[in-house]
Amino acid sequence: MPTRPQLLIDTDPGVDDALAILMAHAHADVAGLSIAAGNVGIGHTVRNACTLVDLLGAATPVFPGCPGPLVRAPEEDAAFVHGADGFGDVGFPAPAAAPADEAAALALLRLARERPGELTLVALAPLTNLALALRLDPALPARVKRLVVMGGAVTGHGNTDKVPAEFNVGFDPEAAHVVFEAFPHFELVDWEATLRHAFDEDEFDRWLAAGDARAGFFGRVFGTARAFNRRKARRGIIAADALAMAVAIDPSIVTRRESRHVAVELDGRLTRGATVVDWAGRLGRPANADIVLEVDQVRFGAMVRAALGAAGEG
Repeated sequence: MPTRPQLLIDTDPGVDDALAILMAHAHADVAGLSIAAGNVGIGHTVRNACTLVDLLGAATPVFPGCPGPLVRAPEEDAAFVHGADGFGDVGFPAPAAAPADEAAALALLRLARERPGELTLVALAPLTNLALALRLDPALPARVKRLVVMGGAVTGHGNTDKVPAEFNVGFDPEAAHVVFEAFPHFELVDWEATLRHAFDEDEFDRWLAAGDARAGFFGRVFGTARAFNRRKARRGIIAADALAMAVAIDPSIVTRRESRHVAVELDGRLTRGATVVDWAGRLGRPANADIVLEVDQVRFGAMVRAALGAAGEG
């Protein structure tokens, strides 16, 4: 049997994070969840991570992280998408699992030191925790096996009030700048790729109906985000963090990618938080990002179905 992927996940749960975390536990071993503010405030994201650990019956440690961006106060969160509590305002009871007494940035550094070259770091949130860890120890990139980032909009079709920006990068552009500059190589799954890989709604509903308690949970928390996407005329079931998780679990799922230098705009009045891709190589800087453009959609769907307990449903 092949060895399961070994993942360390930085996340801000969040409905789409929830599906990705279900996938991670179905297909990989998870060393920990480091938690950032982003989709909603840190109190909710930590609680939601603990709720997921309860649902899964897992022993995965939850490490509370930064309550806000590195420099500027956030201009917006995503409560209008995910619900005020980040989980669709369903009203789950307090989780039995408790967060660890270790800050997320310190946990990232400790685990990478304890397991050098073993862990794939999956960044599903604003990159605040990871940037702080890098400022504490710039040697972190040499200790992780891979970095997979869900973030950015590589041709400027973002999902925030800043026209070209994507939420995770736009929430803390300085943190994204620190990470993109520090890692000589990372894999980028951007917002635009997630739109191209949305699932058919009727098919996804069949997966939910055929699944187990994980599908029941996700179906409940997903209602608010699903209604928001319909109001925005976004077609299909958009599973942004799940797509990044699929790439982290099995990189062979990628069928088309481009290697380019990617930077973050920090100062533009209209473009702050935009991911700037040097498509034509004009800057003369080495490519730091493998930009995921297409994946095998059938295999992606199979990974999601398994995470919902609906593996036999095609």
